Amino acid sequence: MIKKLISMKKRNWLLWVVLLAGLVACKGTDGENGRPRVEQVAAGVWKLTSGTPEKLNLLSELHVRPKVEAINAMGEAELPLPVDSISVKQVDGKTYIRFPLEQEEKIFGLGLNFQTVEQRGRILRLHMDHYNGRDNGRTHAPVPFFVSSRGYGAFINSARYIDVWAGTSVRKDSQNPPVVRDRNADPQWSAQPYSDNLEFLVPAEGVEIVLFAGNELLDVVRRFNLYNGGGALPPKWGLGFWHRVPTLYSDRQVLDEVGEFAKRGFPLSVVGLEPGWMSRAYPCTYQWDSTRFPRPDEFVGELRRQGIRTNVWMNGYLSPDCEIFERMQPYTATHTVWCGTVPDYSMPEARELLAGHFQKHLLDRGVSGFKMDENDGYDSWLWPDVAEFPSGNSAEQMRQIYGPLMQDMTMQLFRQRNQRTYGLVRASNAGAASFPYVLYNDYYNHRDFITALINSSFIGVLWTPEVRASQTAEEWLRRMQTVCFSPLAMLDAWADGTKPWSFPEVERQVNDVMRLRMQLIPYLYTAFADYAFYGTPPVRAMNLEKGYAAADRMEQGRLDATANPYALAVRREVKDQFMVGDHLLVAPFFAGDQERQVVLPQGKWYDFYTGELAGEGEVIRVKAELDRIPVYVRDGGIVPLLNDGERADDGRKHTLEVRHYGMKPATYDLYDDDGETFDYEKGEYVRIRLHVAPDAQGRLQGRAEMPEGKTAWSYGDFRFRFMTQP
Repeated sequence: MIKKLISMKKRNWLLWVVLLAGLVACKGTDGENGRPRVEQVAAGVWKLTSGTPEKLNLLSELHVRPKVEAINAMGEAELPLPVDSISVKQVDGKTYIRFPLEQEEKIFGLGLNFQTVEQRGRILRLHMDHYNGRDNGRTHAPVPFFVSSRGYGAFINSARYIDVWAGTSVRKDSQNPPVVRDRNADPQWSAQPYSDNLEFLVPAEGVEIVLFAGNELLDVVRRFNLYNGGGALPPKWGLGFWHRVPTLYSDRQVLDEVGEFAKRGFPLSVVGLEPGWMSRAYPCTYQWDSTRFPRPDEFVGELRRQGIRTNVWMNGYLSPDCEIFERMQPYTATHTVWCGTVPDYSMPEARELLAGHFQKHLLDRGVSGFKMDENDGYDSWLWPDVAEFPSGNSAEQMRQIYGPLMQDMTMQLFRQRNQRTYGLVRASNAGAASFPYVLYNDYYNHRDFITALINSSFIGVLWTPEVRASQTAEEWLRRMQTVCFSPLAMLDAWADGTKPWSFPEVERQVNDVMRLRMQLIPYLYTAFADYAFYGTPPVRAMNLEKGYAAADRMEQGRLDATANPYALAVRREVKDQFMVGDHLLVAPFFAGDQERQVVLPQGKWYDFYTGELAGEGEVIRVKAELDRIPVYVRDGGIVPLLNDGERADDGRKHTLEVRHYGMKPATYDLYDDDGETFDYEKGEYVRIRLHVAPDAQGRLQGRAEMPEGKTAWSYGDFRFRFMTQP
């Protein structure tokens, strides 16, 4: 009898073990073979859930809601790969994810990279940090989202440091294994054999993955941006020219410099104040210095009367001299940065205290926006991963989302006032597409700046190749030319006091491109409206352009016993040209260039300045010309321009010059609203349809069509100019 009871207990114990094992295997899944739970959340968008995802992720703490209606308006799209081919499983408290790769498949995205556009063949750890010269995943926007040339994208929604093997690891169960070669006898031997998988390691017991499909790559990116709330629509003044003054300038010095801009005929929309505007910085009080700015209300008001907005620098660390320091202490981390406490922006109490302080000292005094510095890294000064935050969120997670949390809180301040803002930030991530902040950093390689500008379009962030200093007049001009075709056109003179006219030999050319930037605001503003409404990046990679014949390729590396002992392949990428809006292709020159190649997508392309045919679906060679940055317009392209010297935000109705290129009939939906408030979200905007079509004699004619019952805020008349002669 006793033996029988013992035997029954053993069987019951074994049964419990089997049941518990089954529950663990099925946690966060449908329970069928441990597969992820799949849910379609919008047209062409699916959410996969595996294991037990963490409560805090990249979107959970932000005021971001997917624009499902806009996504659905794009129509259905099918995933080009079966969901069953995606492997997701939990091992040792971590989540392993695997996507299949085809032979010629390209992978884009995976954070803000500065030297590479295509990421296949790379190993990364997506980790928030200041960029330090290597594309290894440590960057200002380590967004865990990739776009595949097969026509889909995937977002790994985890606020952890995520490891990525993008086509570098070879599995025994590979469906398309590499050929085994003998290095001694086979010249085709490779140190990096072909890999048919893209793998991620997420250090958590579960994860949420969002898949996006599209009929073209741009549709995939659009869906991703709309899922993250749609793109930012800055105020019109934000698209003008910005100048940041030296750190310790006083109010009088700032006003004198603004006067010099006007005297010399250089346009100016925003003045940026650096750390010296505060009574204490590193750490910060967020209170005005009474010696340099004794009457900040009058100072900001005087700038505003001249049509200039004020943007102020800050970082996230609180000085003991700040008037809310003691009240903030319960809501700060265990470690300090530059002897300042670190507010826990994920706590409502911390956000409320900071919001009140910013309202009192900044917004109520007329400040229009912020430059939020040093919320990205380095390890040597940022909080360590052993730090504790009062919210209970881990230091690792807080590092990944701290920049977006600061963006979110400050944007909400302006939203409550029904006032749009535009600013700068050093740290961003998924979920921040709708926040009106542009990334920048202290790394200063001009070519890499343009590669970063291209890469930003894959991952839902904005980036600017700001200008600070140059060794020569030519470099100065080339940098100014490219920044004037970026999301935010800025000269940052915080350290050395440079001015647009610091190199007299190119002063005229710099003035020309700054004025062109101001003329382009109607076109740029429409591109940003398309970002907000449709998710289309205003500045984007050529790889997202329909009809672009990619010139990227791999070449066998040359064997070198020291520099390249394994003859690793070298990637040749086109990473120095980009699209601005739907119609402009920009191909910068860099200091020292005598000529360059430009890859023109399918169709005819015309010179922006002359209207002459540049080429048709081909690679052209362009000789360097000091006066102009090469810009090309597609056949049928329409580009609306302000008259030289006018401002888009002055409240007047302007006559626009509407340029048309080529001979192709076209339409263009010019966007307009009040340029200041969020009333456009309530339908207070207009799309003016600009038509170009041949008349009965075959001559092109243009007309503007205003929707019934609508009026424009900024545009009163349209003068069509046909740039290409038949």
